[in-house]
Amino acid sequence: MWLRVSLAALVIGATTLSAEAAVRITGDKGGQIGPYLYKFVALRSVGERIIIDGPCLSACTLVTAVMPRSQICVTPRASLGFHAAWAPDQAGRKTMHRAGTKLVYKIYPKQIRSWIARNGGLNDRMIYLSGRQLATMYPSCN
Repeated sequence: MWLRVSLAALVIGATTLSAEAAVRITGDKGGQIGPYLYKFVALRSVGERIIIDGPCLSACTLVTAVMPRSQICVTPRASLGFHAAWAPDQAGRKTMHRAGTKLVYKIYPKQIRSWIARNGGLNDRMIYLSGRQLATMYPSCN
């Protein structure tokens, strides 16, 4: 169900937000996929600029899937942290959600997918994209 809701957020657009100069990400640990998709689709719809200026982990990395490259910039402190999607099993333990992981991987831009593949893929271990590698993919913030 959450996959359908999340996909709907990408397809439908979203409600408009009041435009500000920029949204700065400085330390986002992520969370559930759906709210991040809604937020980034809404920001995209109003042409909001995203400044990644610190850790952007887990579902936060969906900013790269939803926002056009032209609306994202990175600072030297920017870091993207990727891992597989997970869901609780019947006992409440974290288990990899294969369909969710496939979906998330598929919507990332090609350059992000290539980097993920070269760095072990999406699994239970967080992998970090930062520094020069990240700076080759997104413009520097001025």
